[in-house]
Amino acid sequence: VQLQASGGGLVQAGDSLRLSCAASGRTFSSYTMAWFRQAPGREREFVAVIVWSGGSTSYADSVKGRFTISRDNAKNTVYLQMNSLKPEDTAVYYCAAGSRVRISVTWDYAYWGQGTLVTVSS
Repeated sequence: VQLQASGGGLVQAGDSLRLSCAASGRTFSSYTMAWFRQAPGREREFVAVIVWSGGSTSYADSVKGRFTISRDNAKNTVYLQMNSLKPEDTAVYYCAAGSRVRISVTWDYAYWGQGTLVTVSS
């Protein structure tokens, strides 16, 4: 599986952005998909995850109620809708795919996209 993240940019606090992650490979629908982020000088951290069917999602407490993860298996794409953005959301956002993962554990995910930068100004 190859992943290509897009949709990052420079926005102001309170704005919204939607990130996309396009996947190649016929087995996309069988993978758990997640978004992680990494701010400068910090470790990569879990943001959100969605299971293969889209029926179950989970979020980091820091984004709960503001971010929504979704997937379209017909388009091999996972999305992260980010609303009410804050300066502390500034980071490179990565999409990841895996199976039998512990949802917030980075090394459980076998496939990673290249990352897309989100910068939120105050």
